[in-house]
Amino acid sequence: MTKLYVLDVPENTAVAKIAAEDPSVTVGRIGPYFEISAAGPIVVDRRATGCRHAVWYSCVGGVARDSRITQHDKDALRVEPV
Repeated sequence: MTKLYVLDVPENTAVAKIAAEDPSVTVGRIGPYFEISAAGPIVVDRRATGCRHAVWYSCVGGVARDSRITQHDKDALRVEPV
């Protein structure tokens, strides 16, 4: 299971919202974080979120032990299972 954690603050809500648009992705909460999970890869398009670069590059709170960030650039954030 691929898991991405994003701090639940107003600046990051668009990341969780866009991730949730993928039917294979579920978004829940654990403590002060959004827990974004999927059986396969999680891909979030930066432009779709409307996030500015500073917010975009600081939105990741963490990933699960069996997940890895394979792309985090101006275009997308991609997390894949290890």
